[in-house]
Amino acid sequence: MIAKAAPWKHGTISKLTEDISRGGTLAIIDIHGIPAGAMLGMRKTLRESMSIRVAKKKLMNRAWNEANLDTKILDEMYGNAVQPALVQSSKYDSFALFSELKKTEAGRAAKPGDVAPQDIIVEKQDTGLAPGPIVGDLNSIGIPAKIMKGSVHIQKDTVAIKEGETFEGDLGMMLSKLGINPIVTGLKLISTYENGTKFTPDILDINFDDFRSEVIGAVSATFNLACNISWLTKVTMPTMLTKAASEAMNVAVEAGIMTDKTLPIFIGRANASMLGLASQLDSSALDDELASQLGAAATAAAATTPVVEETESAPAEAEEEEEDEPEEFGGLGDLFG
Repeated sequence: MIAKAAPWKHGTISKLTEDISRGGTLAIIDIHGIPAGAMLGMRKTLRESMSIRVAKKKLMNRAWNEANLDTKILDEMYGNAVQPALVQSSKYDSFALFSELKKTEAGRAAKPGDVAPQDIIVEKQDTGLAPGPIVGDLNSIGIPAKIMKGSVHIQKDTVAIKEGETFEGDLGMMLSKLGINPIVTGLKLISTYENGTKFTPDILDINFDDFRSEVIGAVSATFNLACNISWLTKVTMPTMLTKAASEAMNVAVEAGIMTDKTLPIFIGRANASMLGLASQLDSSALDDELASQLGAAATAAAATTPVVEETESAPAEAEEEEEDEPEEFGGLGDLFG
């Protein structure tokens, strides 16, 4: 007699094959340790953006094969998953899917038998806990504590348990009372498969703000390099034309080439030189218009000059300056000899 597969298995394979055939982003997640109630809540929240199906590896392999995909890839994707589940999403790429699944993670108190994911260090602190039996309980598990100023204080930084060690007794419960819940539960992403490429969490777990800053910096540096080596593109052309126009103007001004663009600059320079020369003349040598221009220039200069507070030595310094001041020009005749 040939054993027949249960009907529910065929139904599971059919649904898995349908999900896999949709393409998009396929992923293997580990749901080990998640309470049934929490799992139902997560699936309900994520249902609109992804499909999550829990099945044995054998059934997922068959569905993967029926979808005409290489089962060797799926075997690699299982990684260290204890209780794998298949995820399919047409809405999220691998990076966005990782971020969404990361949101389901939450810490819980360690139970006897749980393995420490990293060194658990209890820092020296005022716990804020009221005095009571907890002082003895903490000391019994190797965490030095005593009552100070009406609350329980941890006396020094202490390694409660090292990475890879197993929680025993009341250690997990006591750490939870200190606000330390080291066991992370949630939909843990193991790997994804998208457009023929497999991704793992070490690739997908990136800081988007830092990444965005790095991209902006790289684009800016590339743009500067392209402009400096005169690489003509539709992006660099406006900047390079502006730079070329500015350099051409400088050359024209220094060479004394008269154009409708350079003439205002030459007139401005000549006017400034004229005012500088006129400021050295006696007021009797100036007409009203020139005197008015000099007065306006002096007023503008005074408005931008910082005010210096007078000190006791100021009068003496003023007298010295008056003594050293050269005689003023008597007129145009004195200026030219």
